[in-house]
Amino acid sequence: MTFDQIKTFLWVARLGGFRKAAERLNLSQPAVSTRISNLEQELRVPLFERGMGEPVLTKHGALLLSYAEQMLFVEEEIKQRVANPSETEGLFRVGASETIAQAWLPDFLKAFSEKYPRVSVDLTVDISLNLRADLLERKLDLALLMGPISEFSIENVVLPPFDLHWYRAKSNPQEDLSKIPIISYSSQTRPHRELMSELSRRVGPKLRVYSSASLSASLKMIAAGIAVGPYPRALANDLLSAGQIVEFDPGFRPTPLAFTASYLSEPRSFLIETSAEIARSVAQDWDVQNIG
Repeated sequence: MTFDQIKTFLWVARLGGFRKAAERLNLSQPAVSTRISNLEQELRVPLFERGMGEPVLTKHGALLLSYAEQMLFVEEEIKQRVANPSETEGLFRVGASETIAQAWLPDFLKAFSEKYPRVSVDLTVDISLNLRADLLERKLDLALLMGPISEFSIENVVLPPFDLHWYRAKSNPQEDLSKIPIISYSSQTRPHRELMSELSRRVGPKLRVYSSASLSASLKMIAAGIAVGPYPRALANDLLSAGQIVEFDPGFRPTPLAFTASYLSEPRSFLIETSAEIARSVAQDWDVQNIG
């Protein structure tokens, strides 16, 4: 019985399939099947019930899973407390919303690579709804998204929020929300739904809304005088400095955008836990420099 067999067993059990475990461990599916088969032969008990669907743990498999999780945690603790972080290898899968990608994500990736120079990074930028789904399906190790995620299996590290301010084109003085379209975040996001609820009440049937998942495109549309909209000031600074857009007050300000660095609590990973703390530290520094 080898540690590689135990680790392979854990990921098959956690991900619910040999193919998913093979992708996670960067192995072929036959290699994963061979490791599990050899482990079952060594222990002389079946660990999975194999059928047409996902493999299901037997009672022996469920018992082994608790030991496997403890073994993986001990390995992570040894790496954290004894090994040199700069020698850590592997793949780190991080997802970020575009707000963070436009703000402090480059600083985070720089800080992460300085601590873990031999770890490869797979970056996904998407809306928070999709990032949440990918995290729960174990396609991501860390998600920097609008949170928190209300799942018992998820740890949420609170990040600094983004206040929202209204902008219009300097060349277009129109500020009446019933006479000019409002551009907002993607229609699948919480900020969009909250804004639509408030605007429907305030503006009524004359309300016209554009939605976009691209912050840069949205701000450029505002600068062109096509629409007005609420966005984080730090992300609008370049257009403000260039004199293309100006702030205005339509009588209310949307709720600040709340973000978290979220990850699965089991199995524990010191690399992922450390990366979440790096994200919080970088975000706080960026917030002080750009907002404070």
